[in-house]
Amino acid sequence: MEFDSKTIFINDLDWSLAFEIVIRTLIMFSLILVFLRLTGKKGIRQLSIFEVAIIIGLGSAAGDPMVNSDNAILPALLVFITILGLYRLITWLAARSERFESLLEGDPVYIIEEGQFVLLNVSEHTYAKDEFFAEMRQQNIEHVGQVQTALLETNGQISFFYYADEEVRPGLPILPKIYHQKSNLLSQAGQYACTTCGLVESIDNQRHTCPRCRQSEWVKAIHTRRRT
Repeated sequence: MEFDSKTIFINDLDWSLAFEIVIRTLIMFSLILVFLRLTGKKGIRQLSIFEVAIIIGLGSAAGDPMVNSDNAILPALLVFITILGLYRLITWLAARSERFESLLEGDPVYIIEEGQFVLLNVSEHTYAKDEFFAEMRQQNIEHVGQVQTALLETNGQISFFYYADEEVRPGLPILPKIYHQKSNLLSQAGQYACTTCGLVESIDNQRHTCPRCRQSEWVKAIHTRRRT
């Protein structure tokens, strides 16, 4: 097949239409920025699931008028106004009803309590362990025993509450080189952390099943203080 760059990149593009696309794009992009400013949000990490859905709807409404001359801008503007009105109504209702807010955005989920992973139902596991470990390492956390409580907030951020230095307990290491030494067969006695739930036990036999989560994969626990 012959490669025709002109067909791929230009085809039968009318340059007057190209100029119109530029103008349409500038207008629709400006409308999106104005809408986001009206919502009062400062950044994408502050968006809830509901707000992300709104952004997707805005993108769909804005896309066609940008590149299709058959689509006028006014209908898209009406979509923007409708979405903004819906957003204001729902946020007003959420501010006056905790039950409605919980239904709309969900509730924070406990991930760690007392230096161990919370045993969640399968439907509640929305955060991959390696992704969570990466978040912990960015907070200078070396092992789970340094963390008293961790919560996954409704906006996707994680809140950590730490043990005081003198209260830090042995915990599951999250540094890759140490964590990947995990095994089902233990070569020597010592304190080991369950790689599934973070329970730390003194183990003196080669094979051991975790009494908390019933898994049998362990790694040597560490007991370092958090470096700030």
